[in-house]
Amino acid sequence: MDPDAVAKAFVEHYYTTFDANRTGLANLYQESSMLTFEGQKIQGSQNIVAKLTSLPFQQCQHSITTVDCQPSGPAGGMLVFVSGNLKLAGEQHALKFSQMFHLMPTPQGSFYVLNDIFRLNYA
Repeated sequence: MDPDAVAKAFVEHYYTTFDANRTGLANLYQESSMLTFEGQKIQGSQNIVAKLTSLPFQQCQHSITTVDCQPSGPAGGMLVFVSGNLKLAGEQHALKFSQMFHLMPTPQGSFYVLNDIFRLNYA
């Protein structure tokens, strides 16, 4: 298993799903998962998806600039750090963002998001 390939595939899946149908992200989180969104901590899959679907925009498009990853711990986890641009429908300028995911393996051989930290980057 190539960690870079896993990270790239995860990032592509995550942001494609976010941009098209945020409720589809629910299966990437578990009840132990935590999202910190602009400093606000939210725990549990249902609460995380409720937060993401309540954001004050309907349509957006992520474009990824960088994806960095590292193996994390003996359980086979992975840290994935993403930077990129977020274009909101009707807005002229894209917003810059950074997001960190701590992925953990599932017994089925895939990964879920244990930790997710999102920040907009203001110049």
